[in-house]
Amino acid sequence: MAKIGTFNQLTILERVDHGLYLDGGELGNILLPQRYVTAEMKVGGSIEVFIYCDSEDRLVATTETPKGQVGEFAYLEVVEVKPNVGAFLDWGLSKDLLLPYREQGNFIINQGDGLVVAIYLDEHTHRIVASARLHRHICPEPPTYAPNDPVEVLIYGDSPLGYKAIVDRKHRGLLYHAETHEKLEEGDRFTGYVKKVRSGGKIDLRRDPAGYQRVESLADRIYKQLEAAGGQLSCNDNSSPESVREHFDCSKKAFKQAIGALYKQRLIRITEAGIERVHDDT
Repeated sequence: MAKIGTFNQLTILERVDHGLYLDGGELGNILLPQRYVTAEMKVGGSIEVFIYCDSEDRLVATTETPKGQVGEFAYLEVVEVKPNVGAFLDWGLSKDLLLPYREQGNFIINQGDGLVVAIYLDEHTHRIVASARLHRHICPEPPTYAPNDPVEVLIYGDSPLGYKAIVDRKHRGLLYHAETHEKLEEGDRFTGYVKKVRSGGKIDLRRDPAGYQRVESLADRIYKQLEAAGGQLSCNDNSSPESVREHFDCSKKAFKQAIGALYKQRLIRITEAGIERVHDDT
C-alpha cells in the first residue's frame, strides 16, 4: 500500500491529458501531474514518486525530492507567517509545509527564519505538517549504534554541555563542546561519530572518529587551500552554506570567522569574486 509523505514505487495505470494515474492501492488512483511526466514513463511500468496533498487537499504524486519525509527531521526556512494559523515552510515542493500555530511551542517565528522541525502525518486531517515540539517525534525504538559508527548529525540547539542534535533524522544526540572547535548553529549538518549510546537512548557524539586529532585550525586549512589553488579561491562572505561545507567541511559562520582572522593578519584580501592571498611585496 502506498504511504502518504514518503517515497513509493507505484505502477502506472493510465495516461490522461493532465498526467498519469498511478495505483495507490487503498489510497485509490493518484495523479502524477503532466509537468512531471517524461517520455520514458509507460503504462504498466513503475516509477518512484513522493505522495502528498496539493493545495486542495487532493493526493498527488511528484518526482521532486522534498527536504524531509514523514517521520524525519529537517531544517527548513519560513516563507510566510499567518497569525493564529501558523508558519509555512519551504520543504522543496510546490506546496509549502504548514507548521501549525499549536506546534510552534515557545518559539517566536518570523518570515526568513530557519528552524529544525519534525515532519509528521496528522492522524485527524491526514495532512502532512511540521512541529517544532521535537521531543514528541523522536523515534521510540532504541538506537543500536556501536562506538565510532558514522551518523548524520543535524544541530538544533545549544546547552551548557554541548550542541543538541538529531541523529540520522530520528534519534537524539549531544555533541559536547569539548568534541568540536567550531561554533555551530541550528541547521548545521555534517557526518559525526557515535561516542556512546546511553541507557535512555540518547547518543553522545564525536565530531571526528576516535583517535583522530585536528592538528590545525580552520584558518590554517583555508590558507593552505588558498596557496594550493595558486592564491585565489572563489568562496567569500557571500558563498552559500552548502558551498562552504563542501569545500571546507565547516559552517558558514566558522568560515567567515576564519577568513576574518586571516584578513586581520593581512594574509588575504576579500573580493567580490572570493579571497586572494596577499603577497609579501604588497
